[in-house]
Amino acid sequence: MSDFTVSEELSARRTGMSFQRTRLSADRTLMSVIRTSLSLISFGFTIFQLFQKLKDQAFLASSAPGRNFGTALVMLGIAMLALGIAYHVRFMLELRRQRAAMVADGLIHGESRFPPSLTLIAAALLLAIGIMAIASMVFHIGPLS
Repeated sequence: MSDFTVSEELSARRTGMSFQRTRLSADRTLMSVIRTSLSLISFGFTIFQLFQKLKDQAFLASSAPGRNFGTALVMLGIAMLALGIAYHVRFMLELRRQRAAMVADGLIHGESRFPPSLTLIAAALLLAIGIMAIASMVFHIGPLS
């Protein structure tokens, strides 16, 4: 144990655990952004492909409105995900800074790790897939074209 009294020790531990809860809450928020972005990107890509195939089979004279709508959904999903990632990174850096300051002041122990976010890694991978999808749709390049 440390030089804390029992009540100070309990308070320091509760405060330390609150940082972990806040970190997990931020991860859950990013997961919500991922879920919504994934829906937008996948629906947009599917709509784009559907209208493209209908035009290729000569069922439609013009597929531009449907394809444009699909492209817009994918772009919206990518933008939302990029903003969500930026917000998450900014929030986590500030949380880590605040935690380090409290550890330095001796207010909390800081013994438990503050690991990197696997949710952030998944979000970055989805962003890369979304960018490949939009490149495929607009420029007809990449593995999804």
